[in-house]
Amino acid sequence: MFRLQGSKVLAVDMTGDAVKAKNGSMVAYDGQMSFKKLSGGGEGLRGMVTRRLTGEQMTLMEVTGQGTCWFADRASEINLVGLQGDKLYVESSNLLATDSGLRTGTSFTGLRGASQGNGLFTTTIEGHGQAAIMSDGPAVVLRVSRQYPLTVDPGAYIAHQGDLQQSFQSGVTFRTFMGEGGGEAFQIRFEGDGLVYVQPSERNTVAGDV
Repeated sequence: MFRLQGSKVLAVDMTGDAVKAKNGSMVAYDGQMSFKKLSGGGEGLRGMVTRRLTGEQMTLMEVTGQGTCWFADRASEINLVGLQGDKLYVESSNLLATDSGLRTGTSFTGLRGASQGNGLFTTTIEGHGQAAIMSDGPAVVLRVSRQYPLTVDPGAYIAHQGDLQQSFQSGVTFRTFMGEGGGEAFQIRFEGDGLVYVQPSERNTVAGDV
């Protein structure tokens, strides 16, 4: 159902089913399509309240129809992630689309979300199907094992999946060395068994400065 045309355009072949995508990300379609804006990321009243309280913005639209629809957002690189009943945690700004077999929700992440200005919650995706996530530059998928934990700069973090535990530790970032840090820097530490997706650039936020 999901396929890439180049690295920056997602093509979705539809046969009457539905796909949820970032609002305004449709760039072209053929056939017969209908579009509906979803309030609160499609999560109903609870999702709307949660995101309003935390300040995290994720506006989705539902696309249904017959034909092919193409999606893109600001020339971002697109990465396809297949889920087989497991859960993907992704920053809302990095989510492009999910197919009809997946459910979206929110998960409390604590310090990381607050320090980045993205709220205290991150977006969760679970079920069976495909999700398309975006990155600023080609994403790198890093394996975390119980023998080898992984430490990530918050501004480069995109998503993670698997049996992973997050913790936060003080440290230095490249911005600290460049004299751009505005306070105590911190890093995200992942332990367990799973995958972490990172991008080769940092978001234009406070990015880990507490």
